[in-house]
Amino acid sequence: MNIPETTSITVEVTVNAHVAKVWNLWTEPKHIIHWNNASDDWHSPYAENDLREEGRFNYRMEARDGSMGFDFTGQYNRVDLNKRIDYTLDDGREVHILFIPDGNMTVVKETFEAEQINSYDLQRTGWQAILDNFKNYVESAARFEVLHFEILINADAGTVYRAMLEDKNWREWTALFNPASHFRGSWEKGSRILFIGTDNAGKIGGMISRIRENIPEQFVSIEHLGVLQGDKEITTGPEVEGWAGALENYTFTEDNGKTLLSVDADANYEFMSFFNETWPRALDKLKEICERQIRTP
Repeated sequence: MNIPETTSITVEVTVNAHVAKVWNLWTEPKHIIHWNNASDDWHSPYAENDLREEGRFNYRMEARDGSMGFDFTGQYNRVDLNKRIDYTLDDGREVHILFIPDGNMTVVKETFEAEQINSYDLQRTGWQAILDNFKNYVESAARFEVLHFEILINADAGTVYRAMLEDKNWREWTALFNPASHFRGSWEKGSRILFIGTDNAGKIGGMISRIRENIPEQFVSIEHLGVLQGDKEITTGPEVEGWAGALENYTFTEDNGKTLLSVDADANYEFMSFFNETWPRALDKLKEICERQIRTP
């Protein structure tokens, strides 16, 4: 079905959150990757967002089974903090977004030019589903706090990427979190992987996870699915409420032979102080490992 070129479609949602929070969760890549999908069988494993006039964005959208994917890309024409965003998609279509405060509530209204391939109803349903997913994410965002850590390593991105994921090195630098830390599984995109350790009584525990994205030397995303208790894998119920759906993202940015490693990790509030104390020490250890490898002939 062809859509007239002038057709615009408007979708909207009312979010139970202050406009400043809504704006931040709409525009920050560490949040975009949580909500930018229309259905559970799709996801956005990666997002870049240069939020300024003439700045560009790229949201990678993929089927979870890896069967298809595309880059949702464009350029900003107008950015009014907490009020309005206008952009042009790379196919030439215009999109306008309004953020309308109503006390502690916020109306998000999107108007976009329809494309020529899919029906009006299909396009409206898809964009509305993403908007509804955003609302759900914002209103449940108190479940996690996104922690950010970074370290500059005197080694190229390839060295850092390979060193970080190698079994022997992983055990060394993640020992700061748990002395028995190790993984079992593959780092290949879509693969299931277990992160294993022991508690103070020597009982085995850990996380059941999957590799959400792996772009060598650029980006790795881990999605935690549940918890491991001995030989029992738990992916539903109260035991996993503080972990299921949490992401752990690593971004490698190389400049003149040095690499800025950035970590964005979801944390539940019970472990906030532990992570804030431990992540910097673990990254220092990883830096030491990488730079040691550079010095070793």
